[in-house]
Amino acid sequence: MSSSDPKTGPKPGPWPPAPESSAMPPSTWAKKTGFRPKFSGEVNASDSVRAARQPETQPDLEAGQARLRPPPVPAVANGGTDKDKNEKPPPPPPPPLPSSRPGAVAAGPVKDQPVKRRRDSDGVVGRSNGPDGANGSGDPIRRPTRIEEAVGVLPQSMDDDLAARNLHMKYGLRDTPGLVPIGFYGLQHNLSMLGSLILVPLVIVPAMGGSHEEIANVVSTVLFVSGITTLLHTSFGSRLPLIQGPSFVFLAPALAIINSPEFQGLNGNNFKHIMRELQGAIIIGSAFQAVLGYSGLMSLILRLVNPVVVAPTIAAVGLSFYSYGFPLVGKCLEIGVVQILLVVIFALYLRKISVLSHRIFLIYAVPLSLAITWAAAFLLTETGAYTYKGCDPNVPISNVVSSHCRKYMTRMKYCRVDTSHALRSAPWFRFPYPLQWGVPIFTWKMSLVMCIVSIIASVDSVGSYHASSLLVASRPPTPGVVSRAIGLEGFTSVLAGLWGTGTGSTTLTENVHTIAVTKMGSRRVVELGACVLVIFSLVGKVGGFIASIPQVMVASLLCFMWAMFTALGLSNLRYSEAGSSRNIIIVGLSLFFSLSVPAYFQQYDISPNSNLSVPSYYQPYIVASHGPFKSQYKGVNYVMNTLLSMNMVIAFIMAVVLDNTVPGSKQERGVYVWSDSETVTREPALAKDYELPFRVGRFFRWVKWVGI
Repeated sequence: MSSSDPKTGPKPGPWPPAPESSAMPPSTWAKKTGFRPKFSGEVNASDSVRAARQPETQPDLEAGQARLRPPPVPAVANGGTDKDKNEKPPPPPPPPLPSSRPGAVAAGPVKDQPVKRRRDSDGVVGRSNGPDGANGSGDPIRRPTRIEEAVGVLPQSMDDDLAARNLHMKYGLRDTPGLVPIGFYGLQHNLSMLGSLILVPLVIVPAMGGSHEEIANVVSTVLFVSGITTLLHTSFGSRLPLIQGPSFVFLAPALAIINSPEFQGLNGNNFKHIMRELQGAIIIGSAFQAVLGYSGLMSLILRLVNPVVVAPTIAAVGLSFYSYGFPLVGKCLEIGVVQILLVVIFALYLRKISVLSHRIFLIYAVPLSLAITWAAAFLLTETGAYTYKGCDPNVPISNVVSSHCRKYMTRMKYCRVDTSHALRSAPWFRFPYPLQWGVPIFTWKMSLVMCIVSIIASVDSVGSYHASSLLVASRPPTPGVVSRAIGLEGFTSVLAGLWGTGTGSTTLTENVHTIAVTKMGSRRVVELGACVLVIFSLVGKVGGFIASIPQVMVASLLCFMWAMFTALGLSNLRYSEAGSSRNIIIVGLSLFFSLSVPAYFQQYDISPNSNLSVPSYYQPYIVASHGPFKSQYKGVNYVMNTLLSMNMVIAFIMAVVLDNTVPGSKQERGVYVWSDSETVTREPALAKDYELPFRVGRFFRWVKWVGI
């Protein structure tokens, strides 16, 4: 029978033809997006958002290799019932009949339905007006990846050239720019870290009773030692582009030693005597750090040091100076508050403004804000805003008889910019030399305190090595390279003790922020900057100019620097699962007890009406004279009361014990992954990044624990 027989042929449809009906949308937003709530406290709340932002190639921060995303699971349409989930999936449906409407989709197995919903909720595949969720062309719609300002670590291949230069950096570790770029970026690198280099001596020298001339001399010495130690570190240490200088880790123990009871009744020049005691303690503690590194013991300690340990330890260093920051700023609010506001505005609100492809406000936030505030304070001083009739700001407060002048002496001392004569009295040329303050004095109790502090400084440096290597090198260093770098830091801190800088010379934590912002990872740039520091140290007027910075401005800048130091410490948690309840509790306990336990020691046996011989912002550092630990051995009392009153020591002890005893996977803990000897053999780029220059490493191949 013919197919055109009216009895058997299909009946004609309505005229005009009805439009194709699309599938009914889900009745609720949850059904439409496939949202599935998570109630586990172990999962980060932003997992779905993070999954939507993942690029096709996910960087492996630890190994430096690109991990390809697994192929997506094929998604099917919704359909079926709960009963079908326990049954085997039905065979594929037969092809549609010719009379089927185009665009109709057969119902698939319900077993894969959660996969479809999860991918939709992650934002990887979007919906549109086109068929099958395509944008009219059959291709799935992808949400644009949000571009953040934070610098990410891009994947690297095995190729030597690509491993030497990361795509997000202007210059890699072994790149050598031209002479002009090296000079420009070297000066930029030092200016961006100006606060970390000069602020520590501006705090400890006045605490020792030093004059403005002695402050200028110590500043010049710090610049000289920082330049020399940086050259040594980039050549024979970790070989990473890290500036060495007076770390804030040594500031709290230095202030504790300066305010020791035996120094309270000194007559004459207190500065030189206290500096010699401080030099002896630094030399012994640094020698212990050198032995720790070169003996290979640091390779064993690395097993205990993880991001969950580094983060609260370094954060506690910045938080410990809260009693020094704003109380000193309050001595002259109109100058100090303006300084803080300017540095915050430059570093945050104006950070994206670029001039000739350089974010000048973000990179030079500290020197720019200091210059503007200093100029404003100079104008106020010259116009007589801080001039009072019959009052001389150069006369000590104890010698002022007039009650009228005594009322304004504090304001004149901290607000005027002409009270320091350091620039006028500083010589044009001065060469810092070792033992310039005299022969160091060695006492076992102060040396033992510095030995413990050197371990904290090593932990700080380990975090800086790992973070900076992910930015500029092909892979993280080997444990032997880390031990070698820690050993050299101990040796360079011995040099700092011999020259008399007042603190040890270690890797500055702010290096990581500077490298990420400037995108400059060349070793040659840092070496040229170190040479510039040495040259500046020989010009005495440079030290005198820095010593002339008013103390209120120093305290204002320190408020910002210590806050950034705290943030840089906590940023190490990005290498672990920050949303894990295990890590949250460990970090929270470490930070809380790092503030609470030292407060108990610092406030013990001090009545509210007691008259102390030191300013209020130095009271946390006089605990050795009144601490709760009391035995028949005064030296033991001094060591225990001093160490347990330091925030970073308590944070380190809590974090190490909890992180290494509470069960947790390596991924959850964020265990640092260092390179091994097999990787060095397989990848020549790794050996070129960390091998010693001038073929020095050939003579030390037998000491595998301090090298590649």
